[in-house]
Order: sequence, then C-alpha cells, then structure tokens
Amino acid sequence: MDYIRQYKSFINSHYFNGAIRITIGITLPAILLGYFNNLAAGISVSIGAMCVGNTDNPGPIHHRRNGMIACVLIIFLVTYLMGLASASALWTGILVLVFCFIFSFIGIYGSRASSIGVNALLVMVLNMARPRSGSESLVTAAYVLAGGVWYTILSLMLYSFRPYKLVQQALGDCLQTTSEYLRIKATFYSPNTDFEDSYRRLLESQVTVHEKQDLVRELLFKSRNIVKESTDIGRVLMMIFLDVIDLFERIMTSQQDYRKLHHFFDGTGLMEECRQLILELAAELDGIGIAVMSGKPSVEDPGLSARIRRLRTDLDRYKEAHRTAERAEAFPDLGNILDSIEDLADRLHTLHGYTTYDRKLTRNFDPSIDVDAFVAHDAVSRKLILDNLTIRSNIFRHSLRVSIATIAGYIISRFLPFGHGYWILLTIVVILKPAYSLTKKRNYERLIGTLGGALVGLLLLYFIPDRQVLFVLMILFMIGTYTFIRINYLLSVILMTPYILLLFHLLYPIDFRTILTDRVIDTLIGSGISFLANILIIPSWEHERIIDYMTAALEANIAYFRDVAGAFTGNPVTIQQYKLSRKNAFVALANLSDALARMLSEPRSQQKSITEMHQFVVSNHMLTSHVATLAYYAEPAPMRYADPVWQPAVDDIATRLENTVGLLENSLPVVRRPIAKEAWRALHERVDGNKELRPIADQFAFIDKVATDLGKVSGPLRVALSAQQQEVGINPLF
Repeated sequence: MDYIRQYKSFINSHYFNGAIRITIGITLPAILLGYFNNLAAGISVSIGAMCVGNTDNPGPIHHRRNGMIACVLIIFLVTYLMGLASASALWTGILVLVFCFIFSFIGIYGSRASSIGVNALLVMVLNMARPRSGSESLVTAAYVLAGGVWYTILSLMLYSFRPYKLVQQALGDCLQTTSEYLRIKATFYSPNTDFEDSYRRLLESQVTVHEKQDLVRELLFKSRNIVKESTDIGRVLMMIFLDVIDLFERIMTSQQDYRKLHHFFDGTGLMEECRQLILELAAELDGIGIAVMSGKPSVEDPGLSARIRRLRTDLDRYKEAHRTAERAEAFPDLGNILDSIEDLADRLHTLHGYTTYDRKLTRNFDPSIDVDAFVAHDAVSRKLILDNLTIRSNIFRHSLRVSIATIAGYIISRFLPFGHGYWILLTIVVILKPAYSLTKKRNYERLIGTLGGALVGLLLLYFIPDRQVLFVLMILFMIGTYTFIRINYLLSVILMTPYILLLFHLLYPIDFRTILTDRVIDTLIGSGISFLANILIIPSWEHERIIDYMTAALEANIAYFRDVAGAFTGNPVTIQQYKLSRKNAFVALANLSDALARMLSEPRSQQKSITEMHQFVVSNHMLTSHVATLAYYAEPAPMRYADPVWQPAVDDIATRLENTVGLLENSLPVVRRPIAKEAWRALHERVDGNKELRPIADQFAFIDKVATDLGKVSGPLRVALSAQQQEVGINPLF
C-alpha cells in the first residue's frame, strides 16, 4: 500500500476540505461568544451553522446556495415552533409527528432536499424539552438563524476565492474510483480467482463510479462559467471528464472469456504480466487523480511503454512456439487485451498532459456538446407530491415509518430522566432510511461505532485532565467526523462519539461516566426502535420494484446497442446521441447493480431466486461491455464497416431483447421477423476470411449469446418475483 499516495489523496479530497470548512463554521461562533461570556448564545449559533453545513453537499454553486438558504429559513421556523411548544408534551409530540413526516417526505426532491429534511429534524430534536417563553423562543431561533447565515456566507466566500477547487477535487475522486474499478478488473487475470466474487465487486464498484461521474457531470454541466468555456482551467477540466468517460468505456471493452484464457495460458506467465500491467495503469490513473485534486502536474511513468512492448514480444514468441489449432481462438483474445492495455496507456498519456493545464491543449475543445441532455433537471412540482401521496410510494411509507418510530421514541423518553429524549430521537432520525438494507447497515455501524467511540472517549477523559488538550482533541475528532461522514459512516461514528463526550464534558464538567452510560443506553433504545420499525411498519423490499430496474437496464442497453450498431448498418447516429445512450446504459446498469446489492442485505425470506437475479445482473454487465467493445470498432471510421449484411443480426438481437422486456412486464411479445438462412449465410460469407470483420462478428455473436441467456433467466425471475409480491402484498400499516 502506498501510504504517501493515500495521504495526498486524503489531504486534497473535498471530504477533508469540507470538514475543515464545517468545523471552522461551527466552532468559531461558540469560541468568540464564549470569550464574551455568552456561551449559550454561541452554542445556538453553532447549532445553526452545523445544520446548514451538513446540507452543504458538493454540487453546482447555485444548488448549494439555494439549499443553504432554504435550510436557514426552515431551521429558524422549526426552532421557533419547537420553543413555543416545549412547555406542552402534547404539542411537542404533535410537532414531532408532523415534522418527521414532512421533512422525511421532501426527500422526493433528491439528496439535497433529503439532507435539508434530516437537519431540520436534527434542530427539532436539539430543541425539545427545553421550556421557553415566546420571546426566548424567538431569540433562540434568531441565534440559530444567525448561525445558518454565517455559515452560508463563509461557504460562498470560500467558493468565490477558489471556484474550480471543488470540481477538481470531485474529478480527481472520480479518476481514483475509476482506477479502483480497473484494479478489480485485474483480479480476473489472477490464477484460481473467484469469478463470482470478482463480478460482485465489479458491479459494486461500477455503482460508485457512476455516483462520482454523476457528481462531476452536475458540477461541470450546470456551472455556466465552465460550460461557456470562459477559462482555460474550465475547458481542461471539461476535457478531462469527457476523456475519463471514454476511458471507463474502454476499460469495459476488455471483457473476455477469462475462464478460457486461464485454461490456455495459466502457468505461462502471460496472464500474470497482463495483471501487473493493468495494476500499473491503475496506479497511473490514481496518480493523475491526485494531481487533478491538488492542481499540480502529474508525473508519468516513463517505463510503462517499454513494459507493454516487452509483453507483446513475449506473446509473439509464445504464439510461435505453441501454435496449435486448440489455442488458435485464444491467441486473438489475449492480443485484444494487450491492444486494450496499449490504448489505455495512450489515453493516460493524454490525461497526464491535461494536468499541466497547458493552454495549447484547449485548442481541441469542442463546445458544441449539448450538456443539458446529460444532466437531470429536477423541478419542484406539486404533481410529484400528489403522485407520492399513496401507500405504494416508497418515500411515503418511509415518512410514515419515521413519524411512528420517533413518536414511539418520544413516548419512551418521557419515562426516562431528563436529557435522554433528544439522543434517542436523534438515533432514530439518523438511522432510519428508505431502504431496509441501508437502515440495517446504519444500525450496525451506529451501535459498533458508539461502543468503540465511547471506549476511546472514556480513556481520554480518564488519562487527560487538561481541558486545553481535550479541546484540541475535540476539534480533531470533529474534523474526522465530518471528513468520513459521507464515505465511512462507521469511522465517522467512532470519531463522533468521543467528540460529543468531550464537548459535553467541557460544557458541563460533571461525571463523564454518567454521560457515557446515557449515550450508550439511548443509542441501544433508538437502534432497537429503528430496527423494529423497519421490519414491522409498512416495510419496503427491493423485490417490489427491482423489475423496474431490470427493464430500465434492458431498454437502455437496447438503445445503446441500436445506436452503436447503426455504424455497421449504414445508419450512424451523432456523437452526442451515441454518448447519451452510452451514459443512460451505464447509469441503468449501475442502478440495477445497486438494487441487487440492497436485496442481498435483506432477510433471506425476501431473496427468492437470488442466484438467477445475480445471473441477470452479470449478463447485463456483459451485454453493456460487449456493446462498448462493438463501439470501439465503429469509432475510428463509422462508415468503414457499413454493410446491410449486418442488419438481420441487429434486428434479431434487438427484437429478442425487447421480448425479454415484454416478458418481465407481462406484456405482449414483440413479433419477431424470421431471418432467412440466406441472410445468415451471406453474413458468414462476408465475414469468413476477413481479419478486420471477424472481431466485429465475434462481438455480435457474444451479444447474441448474452441476449439468449437474458431471455432464459427472465422467465423464471418474472414468475418468482410475481409470486413473492402476491404473497407479501402491500399491507396498509403493520
């Protein structure tokens, strides 16, 4: 493990930079007002800054600004109303019920709105059970408002100083995630590799790659100063991202029959040499990612090209010495892998050049791309609300679940000593997620993290009596908490627990063991309520909607295949249309893979036909990979291989995939056009003996086989999923 590279990646990441920004935004008001003997006001201001800072997720600046302004207004209103109701347990309970539903339901408008809702609930919880008069409630709400405004100004000011920094950090993160995907691809070349595990990891990695690409796409395509190419930096960043998307597609084109390759080449050293070269390419890509994050030029490995040439020489020598009829089909596959490695190395060389931000490189920038087609435009509409006000809506069921669980937690807290209620409700609000798998994971991580963090806090408070040292440690734990809260929740909870314990110890220097015990007990109660709520209160299972992901992936792949195949039938599409269909196929595949991962975390009773489901997802991945490979042959010269002889194969494959979609949707099948034997014979005659067309025909054959496999597995899946849905049904409440 390269610790220096990991350190550079950590220091230059937007996670660490954001954590520093949030920590300053939260602690500075409390320190300044505490210095002037008004610590209570400082804490209220810091709470407002914390809630707004938590919603300051990476994204286009106008989205961040609007989100922070909305959060400022919402937390002011929630703080004021909770203060007015705090003297009455009944009114407090009513507000808890209403707020939990409303602020969970606004998640229909995306992750930023969901984050605002969670922090509205956070400020609600922190202002419970503290009786205040009307004027006191207004003053406290004003302090919270001031804290939110202070953080908003701080964040916007920092952006104005470095407008491209967040894009660079997100783009570098995207490059590093792509390098991890490439490393997983390298495992297929290891002897005795577990192909099932490698495919599972590959699918999980693809979900992460999609998330990173989507963030960069939002940052670049929705930022006017970059889209309008006003600066060289903006143009270079756009070029890097477009090349990274092409690079990722090229990585996917290296899909081969790895079992066959291992059968013929294990023990020769060739597969191991390929693996080592792929790992070196991944390391190069990782280094480019760090360079993009830091804004400094990357350093290229000068010996990589020589090692690729040496491997080609070794392959040629082995081919001459061991040429047999049995190996004849395997040698071209290994040659294609080497071609892919060489092509990736050339692309990395270009990316290395981009990190210099040389003005000459931007001359090839093409501003004609219609970026609006590649990003989602989420409008705040009443129709979306009305459409989701039904028990069949996942977000509606989640909102009811949160409301009922928090009310249960609030009632239980009324029988406990003062100070327990807010932590129990906070645990419920943080843990409960729309999907069972996410709640289960959060529940586990919250429990383990709290116990581990409590032990750390206990040791620190026992061995370190110096308050100044404890304050410095609290700041470090705080930075760590906000650094990892979006990438490693378990670690963030481990760091958060001693941070909270140290904070309470510094504010209220009472027996820390009492605070520690209370936090652990509250966490256990909140986790237990969350677990039961997720199981018993109108649960939502992946099998209820996974068919939608399956059909979406197939439909996106059909469109992608038709657009790519058009280059071979004489009907090429525009570059923009091709890239749009490619993006849709990759996104749909990532969504399907993510749905499968969530299903695997659910109870076994909800995982019927999981083997067939895994086969379906892997087959979709192979389909996308082979279509991407087909696109590689079409890209150099779209009309070079154009011939009507390919049309029968294109129509047959597309029709069978459309029939599979119809099978999953229980709709009528698409009528297949019978393909005359003469048409297939003409295709084979056109291909036989032509070295240029043979690889293309092979890809059509691979796609044809995958389409057949998808059709075979979809029938039993449709029956199993339909039977499970009828068995479980949609219960109105419990």
